[in-house]
Amino acid sequence: MSLPDIISIDPLMSLPRARVVVPGSKSITNRALVLAALGTGGMRLNGALWSEDTQVMVSCLQRLGISIDVLDDPNELGNRSLVIEGRSGIVPSGGTEDSPLELFVGNAGTAARFLMAFLCLGSGCYRLHGVDRMHERPQSGLIKALRQLGYRIETNTDRLPVTIFGAGPRDRFCHVDISESSQFASALLLSAGVGGWTVEFEGKTLAESPYVNMTLELVRVMNAAKGVFQIEPDASSGSYFWAANGLGLDQGTIQDRKSSNLDLSVMVDNWPETGWQIDASFPQFLSTKTPVSRESDLGDSIMTSIVLATMGNEARLFRDLGRLRVQECERVFALRTELTKCGIQVVETGDDLLVHPGSLTPATIETYEDHRVAMCFAVLGLKSRGIRLKDPSCVKKTFPTFFQKLAAKPPFGLGATIRDALSNERLSGEGLFAS
Repeated sequence: MSLPDIISIDPLMSLPRARVVVPGSKSITNRALVLAALGTGGMRLNGALWSEDTQVMVSCLQRLGISIDVLDDPNELGNRSLVIEGRSGIVPSGGTEDSPLELFVGNAGTAARFLMAFLCLGSGCYRLHGVDRMHERPQSGLIKALRQLGYRIETNTDRLPVTIFGAGPRDRFCHVDISESSQFASALLLSAGVGGWTVEFEGKTLAESPYVNMTLELVRVMNAAKGVFQIEPDASSGSYFWAANGLGLDQGTIQDRKSSNLDLSVMVDNWPETGWQIDASFPQFLSTKTPVSRESDLGDSIMTSIVLATMGNEARLFRDLGRLRVQECERVFALRTELTKCGIQVVETGDDLLVHPGSLTPATIETYEDHRVAMCFAVLGLKSRGIRLKDPSCVKKTFPTFFQKLAAKPPFGLGATIRDALSNERLSGEGLFAS
């Protein structure tokens, strides 16, 4: 069974007390896979996210010839334990120029960018390609930096598909502009230790780049790990459940905005406290109406905050949203278009959105094959009747068990009723799994 083409969500009458477990961090899982593959000896990654983006990374590494055992996680359906054979800095060879080794990365930005740098450390020829949207997403900053390091990268557009000619480690210097995507810097840093690269940053300081800081911390911690590494829950995925507390349903109150241990009706278990994920700050923004920046306050969870602003009592400004335009879809356009469809006034000025609160009207939401658009608007469906989601299976990219979590009985979920929008049949169990 799989999710139907269009679903609807019955609004909750009240908010239950719940402690939801969300799967592991996508950002940490894909970084840890690269570091483990470059490391010495075996590494077991516990709590690793098992979704489309991480499966793409695992499949690419396995196709290269790196041994990865995938084991069930008894504590979380959306996770796996991954046992990786470290190759001591040796990246397996690719093909020839006439017949490169083909690696498909889907629409996984982390896989595409991290592997591009990783493959430069190999030998032979590799070709990275993905879905059409992945071929539109920016890569030029990373390609330019790798060429500075002396690697041959061939592409017609400075985007995917790209052909990479591995040349092994090179003791050289490069600089990279991280204003367009911090993943460019992270890709270089993950492989820099083995490659002998010196990487300098342009565009932003490290303090302004939380995902680059995450990468640096993971390099440090995993180098000291002794065969086992625990991946923390995904904070972006957790934002949808924290957001339920802001829907105006009967619930508890926030005791301390500065604490991650908030007294709310819906909590996310084992909430990250390492500081590695910028979206771990999301609960702090539930009770404030101040402007929120994509650059300095929240990462992808700013999308959750944007849709939640429709429930407030005054307009709220969201700033610096430019990076949302070049991700899985043009997310600024998607949010403005679909919220307007729901009867909400949204004013777009440059890369800022001003969202006015209002009563939601029934609407069928186009999700643009974007997991986060689908999950954001699913949250609104918990409050307002008539929200229907097209292509709900797109959540498989990072959270295939998302709708199962929404529907699970409290305290393990919210007890939501999710239906096939065409037949009105209530969905349950495997029928809510995104595959």
